[in-house]
Amino acid sequence: MTQSDTHDAIDAVWRIESARLIAGLTRITGDVGLAEDLAQDALVVALERWPQAGIPDNPGAWLMATAKHRAIDQLRRSKMLDRKHEQLGHEIEVGRDGGSDLDAAIDDPIGDDLLRLMFIACHPVLSTEARVALTLRLLGGLTTDEIARAFLVPESTVAQRIVRAKRTLREARVPFEVPRRAELTARLASVLEVIYLVFNEGYSATAGDDWVRPELCEDALRLGRILAELVPEEPEVYGLVALLEIQASRLRARVGPGGEPILLADQDRTRWDQLLVRRGLAALERAERLAGALGPYALQAAIAACHARARTSEETDWTRITALYDALAQLTQSPVVEVNRAVAYTMAFGPAAGLEIANSLLSEPALAKYHLLPTVRGDFLAKLGRFEEARAEFERAAALTRNTRERDLLRARAAGCERGEP
Repeated sequence: MTQSDTHDAIDAVWRIESARLIAGLTRITGDVGLAEDLAQDALVVALERWPQAGIPDNPGAWLMATAKHRAIDQLRRSKMLDRKHEQLGHEIEVGRDGGSDLDAAIDDPIGDDLLRLMFIACHPVLSTEARVALTLRLLGGLTTDEIARAFLVPESTVAQRIVRAKRTLREARVPFEVPRRAELTARLASVLEVIYLVFNEGYSATAGDDWVRPELCEDALRLGRILAELVPEEPEVYGLVALLEIQASRLRARVGPGGEPILLADQDRTRWDQLLVRRGLAALERAERLAGALGPYALQAAIAACHARARTSEETDWTRITALYDALAQLTQSPVVEVNRAVAYTMAFGPAAGLEIANSLLSEPALAKYHLLPTVRGDFLAKLGRFEEARAEFERAAALTRNTRERDLLRARAAGCERGEP
């Protein structure tokens, strides 16, 4: 394996293991900021050693053991209680043979380190923006740039939020625990938002060479299922789980043999995972039973269900989808929802109807660098035969996206418009 291959492998390991590593270290140290620093230190050691020594059989356990040794050094320098020092030393000895401490809580919803870390990151002492940014950073493994693009805000803003959030949690001495019932309910909204955004980053990656990052989708789906077990009376939890299950069912069909994107209308629906579809529809049914009126996640799940129930793209009930998007737009007042609503209107009532909605968003500041707005405008214009305008929109969208697979697709569509192909 070349040094470049080793570094790619280390990056892949980090994407998979970083959240569990930080969660386990937070349980040990009680300090989110220190836990992330220790995890990063372990990564630096891996980058130094693994190219020569090779990647360990259990890289996650290796990173955890290395980080724990660093934690002991930190505790010694900080002159913390001997009892805590001894506890850490004992945990390292117990975990040497395979890192069982890293995985011990994975199947236990109440004792899950990742879930506890999520509730810490979503603590009311933080602003909503800080909660989401911090959790995406710690549990989603996203960079500040990826988070910034998810929120449509500058990267420097996200970086400042994360630094302040870790400092605030440390000063407030927030305990590493799942909150009690009353507090749990109050903190669900931000937790749901974080899970949703983590899944979205996996479903349609912001940057890089991969169109999808299934590991993020799997982490988000797992955390959503855990939440559903913890708060079984909350309809929006089931709404979110329904949405994620149905969306995840399409992952295999979203990429071609070479990793190229395959859009919804062109997907081979026989490749959709029907087990996930059934689970999603069951969760949506439960959300509908529990709720007097559907919330934002349940409405999105109902939209996804329309696609899931259609055997072919042509059978999709776009009229119902437009009605669901109308309801969603009223609830959220989100410009991103409006972009998707424009697509639904195009499919139901023609491209002129969708273009009218999309054009009304051109002055929306939050969408100034959002590549999907020129993408959908390009699509509508091409369907109307306005190919030169469509080509310009696709080229603009290609310049805005940071995902190479998506950029290639958009440039191909621009080239098609140049040839007069809708």
